[in-house]
Amino acid sequence: MFRIHIVDWSARDIYKHHLERYFRIRHEIYVEGRGWKAVARPIDMEIDAFDTEDAIYLLGIDAQSNVVGGSRLVPSLKPHLLADVFPILARGTPPQAEDTFEWTRFFVAPSLRTSGQSSQAVGIVLCGLLESCLKLRIRKLSVVCEAFWPERLRALGWEIAVLGDVLDHPDGEIIGLLIDITPHALLCTRSAYQIERSVLDVRIVSS
Repeated sequence: MFRIHIVDWSARDIYKHHLERYFRIRHEIYVEGRGWKAVARPIDMEIDAFDTEDAIYLLGIDAQSNVVGGSRLVPSLKPHLLADVFPILARGTPPQAEDTFEWTRFFVAPSLRTSGQSSQAVGIVLCGLLESCLKLRIRKLSVVCEAFWPERLRALGWEIAVLGDVLDHPDGEIIGLLIDITPHALLCTRSAYQIERSVLDVRIVSS
């Protein structure tokens, strides 16, 4: 269906047009779709304070070169959402280590979603996330997410620690998590979504 590309600062020129489309899709989903006015900008792209040269983008790109899914990883030793905006979700002590990154801006294109169930496109992005982290030697991910995510991720075989209490936020109930990145989680996620092999693109993967 599509493959996941690891795009860091060194690959920004190669993926210039894909990154532009990625930011426009983020605007469509988060600003137009979910009404996140706090991240709205005069242009139709959703770019926040954590889209820096330290960010790593996981782009789902199909055979026609369309961006159809994505995620973002930010080093926990650099400014990031949990530490700089929502430390309360980790009781004031967000996890920070060289091998710990924050996971944000997870999405799949609306055209690939299925009503009432999780689509295989979601599975591809999740498997791509786990594969990318294993490849990059990222051992843990912190995340600020909706309160329903822990149950869903645990059902996939992911090992998760809840960092604090649920926060009643204008965008909904949110929570802070710490996720262990393991080969077991990848195998379970592949099984759940009937994915038999790697979803990473092997032609251009920046290190």
